[in-house]
Order: sequence, then C-alpha cells, then structure tokens
Amino acid sequence: MKILHVITTLDVGGAEMHLLAQVTGQCARGHEVHVAYLKGHGTLKADFVRAGATRVEQLGALPLAPFALARAMGRVDLVHTHLLKADMLGALTAFLTFRSRKLVASKHNDEQVLKRPLVSFVHGLLGRVPRRTIVLSDHVGGFIARYGRVSPEKITRIYYGLDPLPFETAARADRALRSALRASFGFRENDVVFTCVARFAPQKAHDILLKALSTARQDPQGDCIRLLLVGDDPFGDGRLRAEALARELQLGPACVFTGVRRDVPALLAASDVFVMCSLWEGLGLVFLEAMATGIPVLATRVSAVPEVVVDTQTGLLVPESDVAALAAGMLTLTADPALRTRLGRAGRERVRAQFGLERMIEETLEVYRGVLGR
Repeated sequence: MKILHVITTLDVGGAEMHLLAQVTGQCARGHEVHVAYLKGHGTLKADFVRAGATRVEQLGALPLAPFALARAMGRVDLVHTHLLKADMLGALTAFLTFRSRKLVASKHNDEQVLKRPLVSFVHGLLGRVPRRTIVLSDHVGGFIARYGRVSPEKITRIYYGLDPLPFETAARADRALRSALRASFGFRENDVVFTCVARFAPQKAHDILLKALSTARQDPQGDCIRLLLVGDDPFGDGRLRAEALARELQLGPACVFTGVRRDVPALLAASDVFVMCSLWEGLGLVFLEAMATGIPVLATRVSAVPEVVVDTQTGLLVPESDVAALAAGMLTLTADPALRTRLGRAGRERVRAQFGLERMIEETLEVYRGVLGR
C-alpha cells in the first residue's frame, strides 16, 4: 500500500511523535510511506527518513500548497491527514480533485477553535469529505462529533500506542548516570525533581505550573522541590514569557529551562514525578512516556487525561488552573516516596496492558483496508 501522511508541522510534539511511530511501523510492514507537512522548521524530517519514509517534503505556503498536495495525493493509494490545518487543507484538496474516496483524517486534540460557530460550520462541511475520522480518545471523539460536526458513524477511536522499551531501559540504567544527569542541572541527590515535557503553548499553562512551584516552595517541605521544563515554542514567545515569570517569582535554580531535548527517556528516568497542567488535552503521549518510565504523573483533570492517568492509581489529578491544588499535589508527592513508587509501578503496568504500539499500528492499517475495500 502507498500511504501519504499530511501533517501541519514536523517539529517535536505529541502528534508528530505519534506519526513517527506510525510511519516506522508501516514501513516495517512493507508499505511505501510518503510524508508532507505545511509549515515549521521540519525538525523531525531526518527522523522520518531514518524510519523508512520514501519521500518527506514541505508543501509550501498558500496558494501553492493545494497544488503540491494534489500532486502528492496522485502518487499514493491512501491519504491520512493529521492536525486541524492539514485536515482542512487535505479535505478541500481531496474534494476538488475527486480523491475523497481514499482520505482518512486523524484528530489528535480537542481543538478549542472548533467551538467558534463559523469554524465549526466550515469544519462540518469539510469533515464530511474523509471516509473515516480517527480520534485518539473517547473524549476527542465526542468533542469532534459535537463541535466539529462529524457524524459519529464515521469516527473510529484508536488510542495512541507506545514502545515502552526506551523508557524502561532508561529507568534501569546505572544510578550513577541518573545522578550525573541531575547534577548537570544543579539538582542535589535528595531533591524531588518534577519534569514537564511540553511546548510552551497557552494550552499547557506553564504560568499555572510556575506559580504552583512558587507556592509549594513556601511550605517547609517544599524546599527540596525542583522543576525541569523541557521544550520550546517554535511559533511564538511562550518560553520567553515563562522565563520572565520564573524570574518575577524569584524561582532561581529551583526551575531549569532546557529547551528541546532528544534524551527525554533519560530525563524522565532522572526525575521523580512528571507534571503537566494542561487546560485541555486530546490524550497526552508524554503521559504514556512518563508512565512507561515508572514515575507518577501529576496532571489536570481535563479532556481525555483521565482516560490515561487514573487518579490515585497511576498519578494524581487536580482541577485545571488551580494553583493551590497543583501545589498541594506537588507537596503530597514530595513527602511520600512510597506513594511515588506505587503510582509509578501501576503506571508502567497500565501502559503495557492498554497502550501497546503494535495494537495501534494494526488498528490503523485495518481502518485503511476498510476505506480501500481491501
């Protein structure tokens, strides 16, 4: 099968890393895979080439992008779009070129812009074009049906899948390596390190996290809390604003900004807790990565997060935008190493049981076969 994936960017993010896993699995099964993206720096382009993609190309800006996409569509048997801009461009191009019979769309998030009536209306028209729409959680499925105006009969839920091996391997690494990595950020052995891996986008609410850190550290038990912020903002000034807030809160060496890192398994293994206080979240691949590493998750009870992180079993969930509740969660996990161990162990088992990589790849290919009548 010749497959074309179209995505908004090829920079580091949950949807992009998910697609990389899909492409790797599809190429390994003998399919010819092409990848096209609309904008950004193409940070992951070399990774897709190494995964076996036959062609990786940037489509360019409007108004030329639809013509480039139409040519790319003509070379393949099936087209699979990812993220809102790519979904809408793909649907419009497929409709105008009579190629809707081979179009599949994936929804990786509960895109809040779909709550705007005009956007919802336009998406409802274009959402009729794909033969199937894949959603990564039950929450996103309901959201897309309601606000994206996609018929539930056309929606298939396929949870993200993860290869846990890199994260489990990192967790088993020599303790001296973990200590050295922590020390490289200025952290002491007895510090409790909370790590957040996320783009500095408004959705991730880094301001709430920084304020919660400040609040927690005012408690006598919070003096040992440290925060590692991994990621950047390729499309805005989110990181710069977060750094300014950290200075305003006088967090000093308790908060370290690393930028984009490619050693996330090692960073998670060197951490004690994964924390992210999203305002909404389609699923959160990074939650699975943290759980596979065997560390507990502290997150907000929003969107699909409870489908992944089971409150009090694999982590702790708090209300969104609640600085006090998030700070209290940080202090609870800081004070109880046994709780952290129990939650982390259960998280690793949940990833193994519910979020396997092979299942995700095979379920996706089964959707393709259904669309093509194979």
